[in-house]
Amino acid sequence: MNIISWNVNGLRANVKKGGFDWFLQKSPDFMCYQETKAHPEQLDAGVRNPLGYHSYFDHSKEKKGYSGVAIYSKNKASNVEYGFGIEEYDKEGRFIALFFDDKKILGVKFVLINCYFPNAGTDPERLVFKMNFYDEFLKYINKQRKNGYEIIFCGDVNTAHNEIDLARPKANENHTGFLPQEREWIDQVINDGYIDIFRHTNPKKIAAYTWWDMKTFARERNVGWRIDYFFISPALLNKAKKASILNTIMGSDHCPIELILD
Repeated sequence: MNIISWNVNGLRANVKKGGFDWFLQKSPDFMCYQETKAHPEQLDAGVRNPLGYHSYFDHSKEKKGYSGVAIYSKNKASNVEYGFGIEEYDKEGRFIALFFDDKKILGVKFVLINCYFPNAGTDPERLVFKMNFYDEFLKYINKQRKNGYEIIFCGDVNTAHNEIDLARPKANENHTGFLPQEREWIDQVINDGYIDIFRHTNPKKIAAYTWWDMKTFARERNVGWRIDYFFISPALLNKAKKASILNTIMGSDHCPIELILD
């Protein structure tokens, strides 16, 4: 079973750049998009409902062209949840959880969560929002584990965890996306038992990034950040066969990441 996660910085723009054709040719079991910047009705029919996939969308409830996530799944979910059930955090359209009770897919009950975590920017209030969102997210996944589901979550977390995860850690230690409290939240996720599967399988791999500042042509110089992740609960570790950063795939300021499970 393979899952791809990609912040496309606008799904309609990514379609025009050939990114959606790449997804269809790749034909993963699950395709998780972040920052779609589109309501479903703004998408062409072939993008809303590609052949062979069930489509799930969450979008901003306040404004168009902002935020948004989507999951395309070859398997129909047993249940779907859009957000935590807290209006303050759900209105931006950042979260989809697909529940699979049929153990035939992966041998266990599991929930696949696609999330576009907030970017704090330079606004102190937005940093508070981001940290509160983080806390609610962790409460949510811990609750689902207690309910008997194994967890797979992916998306743009908007934080680089350790110095190895960005090209210029010293220059960014006081910048959002690498602040101590943001990094400590990822520590807490790991302390709660979730596994950053790319770093687990590539503990010393350097210059492995998923986002680059396009304004400064940082991708050409590989001056990037690893801020896109797959995390899994411990019971899935023996099923994880490969975690990859697909950094040759263009079409966004992020590149796709892939997880293969047996």
